[in-house]
Amino acid sequence: MPAQKLYAGTTLRELRARLALTQRAFAEKLGVSLPYLNQMENNHRPVSAAVVLALAQEFGFDVTELSTGDAERLVTDMREALADPVFAEATPPLADLRLAASNAPTLARAFLHLHRAYRQTHERLASLDEALGREDATLRPSPWEDVRDFFHYCDNYIDAVDRAAERFASQAADPVEAARAALSARGVALELADAAPLRAYDAGAQRLTLSARSPTATQRFQLLHQVALLTQNDLLEATLDLARFQSDEARAIAKIGMANYFAGAALLPYRPFLAAAQQMRHDLERLADHFGASIEQVAHRLSTLQRPGAKGIPFFFVRVDQAGTITKRHSATRLQFARFGGACPLWNVHAAFETPGRFLRQLAETPDGVRYLCLAREVSKPGGSFHARVRRFAIGLGCEVSHAPQLVYADDLDLSRGFEPIGISCRICERADCHQRSVPPLERRLRVNPDRRGLLPYEIG
Repeated sequence: MPAQKLYAGTTLRELRARLALTQRAFAEKLGVSLPYLNQMENNHRPVSAAVVLALAQEFGFDVTELSTGDAERLVTDMREALADPVFAEATPPLADLRLAASNAPTLARAFLHLHRAYRQTHERLASLDEALGREDATLRPSPWEDVRDFFHYCDNYIDAVDRAAERFASQAADPVEAARAALSARGVALELADAAPLRAYDAGAQRLTLSARSPTATQRFQLLHQVALLTQNDLLEATLDLARFQSDEARAIAKIGMANYFAGAALLPYRPFLAAAQQMRHDLERLADHFGASIEQVAHRLSTLQRPGAKGIPFFFVRVDQAGTITKRHSATRLQFARFGGACPLWNVHAAFETPGRFLRQLAETPDGVRYLCLAREVSKPGGSFHARVRRFAIGLGCEVSHAPQLVYADDLDLSRGFEPIGISCRICERADCHQRSVPPLERRLRVNPDRRGLLPYEIG
């Protein structure tokens, strides 16, 4: 595939604003003319190799940030939103969506928020939701989706929280030792109990109780989560202030997410974990054993290694339930997941339920021609007793095939062929010959022949 031109006008404008430079001064430092800079900032021209080099040398800028997937995420999300039948008569071309994502990302996000509010209102009407009859009813986005989008658009990397967790973990040979010391310093007793929930903190009694029946990795994570709430509250609240959530519920959910982030980053500290991942060639089982974590925790952490100047391999990470619903999603790659509904049925993450305890490997290609190495594995979360229900999920982890040689999972694979076609969502997937297609693609015309039937009851033009 020919190299794609790099348009990064929004990033250039934001960098210039942070440096408090005029366009003229910025252009002089980059060694370009003022009109040329103006054209790059407005995405009328791509960023040249000379400008990329100047950004790195003059400002120490991490040039990988120029090609982050934010614009691609917005394009994917807008295409999925525009698959709604309400837009059937006025669907903008893909080129217009890319222009909006690159030149007016704030407007693109506002459109997504508006469509999300419309969807929720429509669903409430369809189900005769009594909330619409109350005087205090508002058309606010779902708090859960509000938080999900926050982490989605910050690359699932929160620098201040990540660095604080790394400093905390460095206080002892094991982060759990640091956690126990932090609780002891505050007079908080730690107990394990058979009948306890995963985690229960009694502020009045100064007691933290963890489930004795949960796996050790879960106990360690829940301990660090509570320590985050007790020792990092000011940092978490300051980070939440910057996020500007639209409801108290979203802020409360996000605080849990922030504490979870701290726990994962303390259990798997950035620099030691990155070094170990590279040395062990990203072997999830070895990393889980080395750090006393679960395979899911390790896979999720790999997808967050996006610290400027010290980035790991850009991974995508996803977790799906047995119905195929995505319950966790993040991507530092060009592959983005559907905001609504499940994942592509051709993706190996669904087959993982059939082979518990084993890693499945898949070489896959998306409709844009990008190729990936995909891993999938079923993970079970026992309830701890015969009558307790077992929760089953499948996790997926992957990277673009150019990074595959750095993964132990690529050994003995022929990375030059055998790529299976996968998509994102049927409504925005243009593959005409997919035997698993559920609905027609948004941007293609259909032909219906009552005298002929193939895989589908229609033909895609």
